[in-house]
Amino acid sequence: MKVLIVGGGGREHAIAVSMRKSPRVDALYCVPGNAGIAQIAECEPSIGVMEFDKIVSYAKEKAVDLVFVAPDDPLAGGLVDVLEEAGLRAFGPRKNAAILEGSKAFSKDLMKKYHIPTADYETFDDPQKALAYLETAKFPIVLKADGLALGKGVLICSTLEEARAGVREIMEDKHFGTAGDVLVIEEFLTGREVSVLAFVDGKTIRTMTSAQDHKRAKDGDQGLNTGGMGCFSPSPFYTEEVDAFCRQYIYQPTVDAMAEEGREFKGVLFFGLMLTPQGPKVLEYNARFGDPETQVVLCRMENDILDVADACIDGTLDQVELRFQDNAAVCVVLASQGYPESYEKGFEISGLENFEAREGYYCFHAGSRLNEEGHIVTNGGRVLGVTAKGDTLREARAKAYEAAEWVSFANKYMRHDIGKAIEEA
Repeated sequence: MKVLIVGGGGREHAIAVSMRKSPRVDALYCVPGNAGIAQIAECEPSIGVMEFDKIVSYAKEKAVDLVFVAPDDPLAGGLVDVLEEAGLRAFGPRKNAAILEGSKAFSKDLMKKYHIPTADYETFDDPQKALAYLETAKFPIVLKADGLALGKGVLICSTLEEARAGVREIMEDKHFGTAGDVLVIEEFLTGREVSVLAFVDGKTIRTMTSAQDHKRAKDGDQGLNTGGMGCFSPSPFYTEEVDAFCRQYIYQPTVDAMAEEGREFKGVLFFGLMLTPQGPKVLEYNARFGDPETQVVLCRMENDILDVADACIDGTLDQVELRFQDNAAVCVVLASQGYPESYEKGFEISGLENFEAREGYYCFHAGSRLNEEGHIVTNGGRVLGVTAKGDTLREARAKAYEAAEWVSFANKYMRHDIGKAIEEA
């Protein structure tokens, strides 16, 4: 089969690596891709993920059998619908289902309607009404831009002054663009945070192994929210008891609710959970693989990813049993100093050859490109996702940080406490 992956980050590199393991994949393509993906797939960097017509033309030109749509923006924008209308087989939710991530207000209203446990909330389209609501709110409190904001449209505010500034930033200054036209103000939940990814075929859901992301830019969970500075899998806090609760009250009810609403969900559904003293609650949904969760989850999956994708599309996921290695993985993101605000690009990356032929070590490219001289250089805020597997989380963490030192580039920055909670568990 010929497969085209849409996207160009660390998530897509991890998906590409998994696709390359499938004996059914004869040719692999990616748009736009990056320097790492280009080593195992044919990339077309001139095509952006939102250039739907060009993606359709490229897919037809290459006669691909499957288009795997990975990022949030094209899914929310309806790329799967466009591909299917063009007669192409596509993996990912259609536009009317991807709204589960595309609108936080929609997802909160859905959970409320179908009694899926989540934080209490209010929704506002008028900044003055939002500011008035804050006057009687309990702190800390969470502000969420309704639309897609690259994983950064969430502000945790400890004081009324911070919250007022946050409302102005999101709704008036449009720091996150039109994503902030509507604001969700949410109860602040406490507990351990866990991510669970799942494959869905519209009616059946198959969960993957658990993971935990680190969103804040700096050690000790300080600094601004980012797209993710590192991750580990599995989470020691995701117990069999938690799993049983989530299956009964969160996972299947979400799939059933979307079907009931006429929004059949097919693809990957991401559950961001908070394990509160009152039980697990949903923080957020994503309508696709998370990043960097994908890096630590897929490297442990034993199934052929193409077989699972086919089952999701064909509605035969009930015949699939997901299998994961009995081990652990940790990903440490090597970022550009200054991320997620301002940072420089174009610095040459050295040491990538250290990962060649090393079992259990991976270097997933997130923001990289080939320059005019043919050298791999930095091309984003998050540059690489250095990932390692180990028999235990502690061993995987030690290996990941060891491997993080194999790579060098100017302005390299990383957190040093990814997975530290493991050692405190």
